[in-house]
Amino acid sequence: MLSVLRVHLPSDIPIVGCELSPYVLIRHPDKTVSTEDVPESAPVEGCFLRYKWYRIQSDKKVAICSVHPSEQATLQCLGCVKAKIPVAKSYHCTPKCFSDAWQHHRVLHERAASAVNENGNEEEDIYGRFNNTTSGINNNNNSNTSVQPVVNGTTPLYPAAVTQRNGGETWFEVGRSKTYTPTADDIGHVLKFECVVVDSETKTPIGQPNTILTSRVIPAPSPSPRRLISVTNADVAGHLDSSSGTFTVLSYNVLCDSYATSDLYGYCPSWALSWPYRRQNLLREIVGYLADIVCLQEVQSDHFEEFFAPELDKHGYQALFKRRTTEVYNGSNQTIDGCATFFRRDRFSHVKKYEVEFNKAAQSLTDALVPNAQKKTALNRLVKDNVALIVVLEAKFSNQGVDNLGKRQLVCVANTHVNVQHDLKDVKLWQVHTLLKGLEKIAASADIPMLVCGDFNSVPGSAPHALLAIGKVDPMHPDLAVDPLGILRPATKLTHTLPLVSAYSSFARIGYEQQKKRVDPNTNEPLFTNCTRDFIGTLDYIFYSADSLTVESLLELLDEDSLRKDTALPSPEWSSDHIALLAEFRCKPRTRR
Repeated sequence: MLSVLRVHLPSDIPIVGCELSPYVLIRHPDKTVSTEDVPESAPVEGCFLRYKWYRIQSDKKVAICSVHPSEQATLQCLGCVKAKIPVAKSYHCTPKCFSDAWQHHRVLHERAASAVNENGNEEEDIYGRFNNTTSGINNNNNSNTSVQPVVNGTTPLYPAAVTQRNGGETWFEVGRSKTYTPTADDIGHVLKFECVVVDSETKTPIGQPNTILTSRVIPAPSPSPRRLISVTNADVAGHLDSSSGTFTVLSYNVLCDSYATSDLYGYCPSWALSWPYRRQNLLREIVGYLADIVCLQEVQSDHFEEFFAPELDKHGYQALFKRRTTEVYNGSNQTIDGCATFFRRDRFSHVKKYEVEFNKAAQSLTDALVPNAQKKTALNRLVKDNVALIVVLEAKFSNQGVDNLGKRQLVCVANTHVNVQHDLKDVKLWQVHTLLKGLEKIAASADIPMLVCGDFNSVPGSAPHALLAIGKVDPMHPDLAVDPLGILRPATKLTHTLPLVSAYSSFARIGYEQQKKRVDPNTNEPLFTNCTRDFIGTLDYIFYSADSLTVESLLELLDEDSLRKDTALPSPEWSSDHIALLAEFRCKPRTRR
């Protein structure tokens, strides 16, 4: 007879919008054990499995702490209520929690007061769409995106019948499938999952059901909105006008799931590290930025196919992907990560794609320069499976201007993730130099603006950053001292002719003091784009060709204090250890030749 041996939930903390997928271990009549489902449509020896989800609703209303969402709130900030700040942000679990959070909490009050003074529509301007369906840039643009309704089981959600009442508790049936996605109605309530073997003919249960209770459902923490700051003339947040000939580019290392472990990020709650939670939070953030071009790094192969590509397709994006090579990697091809580039189909069309495999470049380099006896040693050092994805796009919007009438507006976008190992300074520099030489060839064949995005695993002032930003590396640069293979000599060859400038260096030129405080005055780069417990610094960049593009606006940077309330990244609020960078560009009118 079919029987259920064990029922288990990977995480006992359910979060609104994050699917719960129980682990159900069953024994078949032939004594074999599996986790495969046995639906009513395919019974095994006259039996199938039936699932139900219940919400255990107490008569007592429960509020959730805004800082520690797994804790019940015991006090409320009346200043938030008066300022019409979303009520969920006003609750705290203890006086100490409120006291510890005050430095960050009072910013909500200040921004609410500021928004009222400016335009009287404080809630929309402070929180934007974060409290609706998406999260991202804080502006009032209307989005044509929509959020699909949650369906839990083959039947639609319904005012379920009361199945049991025990004292002050009532159990409502809320789902009839193996998985369940908590909704806002579930916040503060315990869920119960029930699995039972059912006779196919009589439709009656056989034996007792297996049940498991969750902890209270918590709301999904929403990242604080980041404003788009104009760097042309104004000091205030800009609003994107997609008809003006500008376009936006997002670069974001989203933290591959296979790297998001408690060993590395023990300070982040396990539920906030789980992929079901992080994927929804990342998607909400990415979609909310409304970027025309999206460059993501550390996208796991199966997550690209099963999640990012289909989900972003719903929002009008076409997807391209380059998986890392596998000469060093010894895991599953499904879990290896890579670079993914997306573009809005209504704004761009795909012209050409180039894939850069640094392993192949390493093989060519060693064949040409390294003696046979040293080739194995050289390849062991150079072959690291890193890749780059280069995409040529054609704009569907007009750049305006008489000189450009009838001309195709192309844009070349490079997306890369450079080797992470700190001691391989020569490999990092060689990879960046190899990419730039490839882009030079594309630039020589076409009059085309260049964008070079990604996680370069190189801090400002390093040799790779110098090569990108100023087109050459000082022969006396300390990074060049690490060159056991002699691939960086002579240093005079470490040049390129692309007029690249870092987009975020524009913050150093404007009078927006708050953003200047978040930029290193010595390098004109952000103080950080990566923030963990053990490291804080800038590794991510968006470079552009300054002869053909101008920066119109930049996504504001985050301050370290706001992140340290959760120790570091990732956190319940931000689901990667990196922050997203976004720049708005305008194509310069091209001169006649």
